[in-house]
Amino acid sequence: MEPSTSPEDSTDRHVERWLPVLPELDADIEGAVTRMLVVTKHLRRVRERSLVEFDLQKHEHDTLHALAGRGGGATPSELVHDLDLAPASVTGRLEALERRDFVRRTPSRADRRRVDVQLTESGWQAWRQAIAVVGREEHRILAALDPDERRLLSDLLRRVVLRIEE
Repeated sequence: MEPSTSPEDSTDRHVERWLPVLPELDADIEGAVTRMLVVTKHLRRVRERSLVEFDLQKHEHDTLHALAGRGGGATPSELVHDLDLAPASVTGRLEALERRDFVRRTPSRADRRRVDVQLTESGWQAWRQAIAVVGREEHRILAALDPDERRLLSDLLRRVVLRIEE
């Protein structure tokens, strides 16, 4: 494969710096992994700024996100599973979110000993606003690729993830 004719990025400079120190370094592997880290760090910073902008803590957003992913409602035990937290931690999060009017806990219709948790309209709005910022940035940066290239990138990364998940 021929070297890229694309402009040099910070990862190219990183690889160039390390090749004399580690001659056995595979520049393509180092380049791919480093670029994935750059993208991940960038999107994490965008997410953190959006949370500040909308006055959300990361753990609040994570809980709202878990509820949204279940259609806006879940049981505390489902959230324990989804968030991989201790039950007491989820209870604390739900109490704080309820004080902010982001969630409502009501007795379960199926079992009165349990509660159901629902996103309120303000909870949905807070989640949507924060997630929209990240979504716009994802679209902006991946617009560097045409649709076929984005599909190829997704397929290639799927193969990498499947290797991780083996």
